[in-house]
Amino acid sequence: MCRVVDLQQAVLARNTMAAGVLRSELTARGTTVVNLLSSPGSGKTALLERELTIARERGVPAAALTADLATENDAVRLGRSGVPVKQVLTDGLCHLEADMLAGHLHNWLPEGTRLLFVENVGNLVCPASYDLGETLRVVLASVTEGEDKPLKYPTAFGLAHLVMVTKADLAGPAEFDEAAFRANVQQVNPGVEVVLGSVRSGQGAGLLVERALAAAEGAKVHAPVMARARA
Repeated sequence: MCRVVDLQQAVLARNTMAAGVLRSELTARGTTVVNLLSSPGSGKTALLERELTIARERGVPAAALTADLATENDAVRLGRSGVPVKQVLTDGLCHLEADMLAGHLHNWLPEGTRLLFVENVGNLVCPASYDLGETLRVVLASVTEGEDKPLKYPTAFGLAHLVMVTKADLAGPAEFDEAAFRANVQQVNPGVEVVLGSVRSGQGAGLLVERALAAAEGAKVHAPVMARARA
């Protein structure tokens, strides 16, 4: 058992080093990475398509890399935004890693890209432990997933710089308890911002782009207690 734990720690340590190198390289290019994590069905792709469209309309040079186990459906959807999009098929791997991301960005990421949005594999377990060289890590959960989601996936929510609640237009029918959800988020990640949005109603449109640009321009990003403890 110890050997398994040691191997996992070694893999994570190697990934952290690779993430640091990638972050430095992209920062030098003027590119800020936003890592999006969620469970399947949260509405992550719909939200990202909207935000990429807004970025293009506002003249913000943006691109997106989307990862999935199979199919290029998400890339097709995101491509409707009009920004450069690349699909990564992980062939069964449940998460992206920093060196994998770097390899896919090589000779692809357009010069002058200000914001790079990475749509991670739909999973709140595996991706949570892997730094991708991001400046902003955003964790999404829909109102239909339950208020206890942050308590069930403490690492994912505990390392988030921003938490977004999607499908807010369904909060009533889903009997979503916003206060309980916020309290559960604060239990695992004190001080993190929690925002509600809905692609269908337009609530929160452009907020992700605004937060990403603020981070790119040097605004202070939330420092999760869990991240500080791991450092």
